[in-house]
Amino acid sequence: MRQAEIARNTLETQITAKVNLDGSGQGKLATGVPFLDHMLDQIVRHGLIDIDIEAQGDLHIDAHHTVEDAGITLGQALARAWGDKKGLTRYGHSYVPLDEALTRVVIDLSGRPGLSFNVEFTRATIGGFDVDLIAEFFQGLVNHAGMTLHIDNLRGKNAHHQAETIFKAFGRALRMAVTPDPRMAGALPSTKGAL
Repeated sequence: MRQAEIARNTLETQITAKVNLDGSGQGKLATGVPFLDHMLDQIVRHGLIDIDIEAQGDLHIDAHHTVEDAGITLGQALARAWGDKKGLTRYGHSYVPLDEALTRVVIDLSGRPGLSFNVEFTRATIGGFDVDLIAEFFQGLVNHAGMTLHIDNLRGKNAHHQAETIFKAFGRALRMAVTPDPRMAGALPSTKGAL
């Protein structure tokens, strides 16, 4: 069973994340940040990965710590769920449009954290949510999942559409990367013999 549960408790946040890589796209999302919950739901539904995240954070200050730590905790849970990565496809990619917006996401479960985030949002906030926090979420995730992630918003005029295509494309690319490849027969998808 490719499942994991992680708890992260700091002076700023208390977060639990549970993932099932072989799920059916079910999620219980309660971060206290409604827009983040909406975006996480895109990963759940389009990645067909079950994700439960519950967070209590210092939202009286702002959403920064909660969003970043949600990314950290989800990254740790993903890494634990896929384990040694034997037999995985390893790479994933997706292009997702939403009306005028189009985003490309490419993933490598390389074991090396790296984020290339090329998004110029058309406004600074979406319903009070600071769009800078989207990059913070993914930076925390890649650092703790040990993945290389390229996110390129190729076009878009509506910031909500831009954000939604990012999370949908991430979910679909992640699903591709974590899918077992039967031709690998339990081998690591690497010429180095290690990831």
